Amino acid sequence: MEKNTYKKVKKITFFGQLEKKLQGNTILLDNFSSYYLLRLLYIFFLVLMYVWNTHYHEKTLYKINQLQPQVDGLRVKYMEVQAKYMFTSKQSEIASKVAAIGIYESKVPPYTIKAE
Repeated sequence: MEKNTYKKVKKITFFGQLEKKLQGNTILLDNFSSYYLLRLLYIFFLVLMYVWNTHYHEKTLYKINQLQPQVDGLRVKYMEVQAKYMFTSKQSEIASKVAAIGIYESKVPPYTIKAE
């Protein structure tokens, strides 16, 4: 009885094909001058950067949209705390709170001392 043997499946990738064509320099360069090759590589690089930039900004917008409800909730809490602080820092509110410990608001205006 023979053993089962498996053949490795060779995947043909873009870079594998490019390497094969670049090894046969005469075939590639005879039919396709380096003038066009450099420009095509430049355009390929620009397209790659454009796609990367698009994905990056879509991911950023997705994160912003996910955090927007949380930001809205925190804004509401901030406004509540600020309103409460403004209310409790009024002179009349402070006077009513410290009256419990025996400190009262002065009814007489302060004296002005003038030196000659």
